[in-house]
Amino acid sequence: MDQNRDGFIDKNDLRDTFAALGRVNVKNEEIDDMIKEAPGPINFTVFLTMFGEKLKGADPEETILNAFKVFDPEGKGVLKADYVREMLTTQAERFSKEEIDQMFAAFPPDVTGNLDYKNLVHIITHGEEKD
Repeated sequence: MDQNRDGFIDKNDLRDTFAALGRVNVKNEEIDDMIKEAPGPINFTVFLTMFGEKLKGADPEETILNAFKVFDPEGKGVLKADYVREMLTTQAERFSKEEIDQMFAAFPPDVTGNLDYKNLVHIITHGEEKD
């Protein structure tokens, strides 16, 4: 996501992210509009909020939930934060330590160290917390 690892998401990073989600013909105007919507430089937290707004209806919530459920065979809706950190930093397109720290700052684990991925997915796909 943050290809140059500077802690911020720029125009090229946004284009790459859209492409990874199957939207390869995103217009420059749409990306420029996203950048203009940001209250300042786009860090991981701002990115999740903004991209969640753009993805409403684009990728069904159930699809993203199913990706998390692979790691949650008991279907509890939570994963150990340490496990999530390990998976995101060692598998496939690896997140940087800074990206993981930003994610956990925006979506902190509960007191038992669990990440409520159902709520996280809801925020990503709807742009707001569940009631």
